[in-house]
Formats: sequence, C-alpha cells, structure tokens
Amino acid sequence: MPRLDQRLKCVAQQIRCDVHADIGSDHGHLLKALLMAGRIERGIAIENKQQPFLNSQRNLRGLPAQVRLADGLAGLEPGEADCLSICGMGGQSISQILSAAADRIPPVVILQPNRSPETVRRWGQRQGYRLIDEQVTTGQRAFVILRFQHQGPGDDPAYAGIDRDAAELFGPHLMRRREPHWVRRLEQEQHYLSRLDRLGPDAAQRLKTLDRVLVELSNRQN
Repeated sequence: MPRLDQRLKCVAQQIRCDVHADIGSDHGHLLKALLMAGRIERGIAIENKQQPFLNSQRNLRGLPAQVRLADGLAGLEPGEADCLSICGMGGQSISQILSAAADRIPPVVILQPNRSPETVRRWGQRQGYRLIDEQVTTGQRAFVILRFQHQGPGDDPAYAGIDRDAAELFGPHLMRRREPHWVRRLEQEQHYLSRLDRLGPDAAQRLKTLDRVLVELSNRQN
C-alpha cells in the first residue's frame, strides 16, 4: 500500500468495508491506500485542524472520498460509515472522542492508541464493542492496533478465563498468542520499571502485574 509506514500498514490490513471514516486523518494517506487497494469503496476523512484538512484534500483529490473539517465524530452522521479508524492519539483522547458521540460509531472500529491502550480496551467493554483482534508492530517502537465489533451488552469473550487486569493492560489476544517480540517488550518494560528507585501507585501496580504475567508465561514454557 502506497506511502504507509508499518504502523498504518497494520491498521489498513484490518479494514475492508464499503464506507470507511478516518478520524484525525492528518494527511489522508490511510484512506488513499485503502481506496487504491480496493479495500473500501468510499472514504470520509475528518480533521479538526486547518493544515491537516488541506493536506487530506490534496492527497485525496480525484478519489471517491470526502474531507470534512469537524471535531471528532461531529463530522459523521449516524449510520453513514461501516467502519471507523482513529490512529496516533493517546488512549484517553480516543476514548473521549468515541464516548462523546456514541450514536455515530459504526459497528466496526479500528483503533491505534499511542499510549494507554488499556483505556481503549475498557471503553470497548463499557460500550458493548467486543475486542476481535489485536496486533503489535515490530521495530524500535511498538504500536498496538485494536479491532472492535459492536455486539451489544454482555461480557466480551476475549477476556474469558484470563486474568482480566493483566488482559486490559497487555491484551487478551496477545496474552494467548505469546508472540516472541511481544514477550520481549514485556521483559524490557519489567527490567526498566524494576530498576527505578521510586514508583508511583500506577507504575507499581503495573510492575506487579508484569511480574505475574511473565512468571505465568515462563511456567507455561517449562
């Protein structure tokens, strides 16, 4: 797919639908790649800043896509899109955007938080969006890509039979797959946190959960 880094390539592989909306489109490259690859029929790029709005207009010119200047899902009508993506923001910001306009969220949502993915996983559980898949990019910096599908009230089966606190932090599908590069990331984070002289309550709890998860993974291998 043209002009996509590894992070957005991984996002694009999760998307195939008729109408896709990308919130915070920045440059419109994701929608352009999806359209050119035939993975979507029409795109909607939504941006709340003037320069990224103009960038997306330029890059999507001549393609079946609309570029809208709006704040989050305010630029999307209920039922207008089949799928939605938000990439490159913090988990808290993503959750706030989605919670502000729950009636406009399509049934399939692809989210790539730069930090605090646990906030996004908890949003999915509150709002009846089941976590269908998770991917982690390789490379110097790891990015988590989360695919949700609306199922309505009820427990998400992704968390069944697994340590929920750990799964929210590190991903239930990732914990089950135990991919080597993901395990290495956990070990690196554990090493970093354990060497700090002082930890706040959240970091201390995260380290405690990391220790528990890595011990369990080690026991399974032995």
